[in-house]
Amino acid sequence: SLRQDADIVLVGEMRDLETISLALTAAETGLLVFGTLHTNNARKTVDRLVDVFPSDQQSQVRTMLAGSLRGVVAQLLLRRSDKPGRVAVNEILVSTPAVGAVIREGATQKLYDIITGGKSEGMQFMDDAIWEKLLDGIVDPVEAYMKAIDKSRFRNVLPPEYAELGNSGGGDEKKK
Repeated sequence: SLRQDADIVLVGEMRDLETISLALTAAETGLLVFGTLHTNNARKTVDRLVDVFPSDQQSQVRTMLAGSLRGVVAQLLLRRSDKPGRVAVNEILVSTPAVGAVIREGATQKLYDIITGGKSEGMQFMDDAIWEKLLDGIVDPVEAYMKAIDKSRFRNVLPPEYAELGNSGGGDEKKK
């Protein structure tokens, strides 16, 4: 597609180094590149894009990504409790100078704070989307807890029979 004078490129699966490298190169040349990855939040998406490269190339890749990334939309499907089926929840990261700096530094754990503070810029934290579905009665507390990034927020709403789940101590991905 780079030789066909395209304005937009869609990369169906960005699984390997070659595909991700080509997508980054295309984005750096000014093309709008949409790609899919099997990740469940913005931080994991950024980490996956960088981690696929050998360690001696990761600093350069972080710089490339920081300069060309426009946003990340991550989606999870949660089992509905109100009727059969699933409901989508999304995390939205919009590229800002702060996002670029965090990516360049390799400090992606800071993305959570940027996302939670970026509502006015169109950002949405995954746990906020899950919490909204929980409050609306669309998903049950156990499903919300299991899919949450920061599980501490959801521990208090677990039914008594699931209290052990909330006391396991693990699973707060935000702190990693």
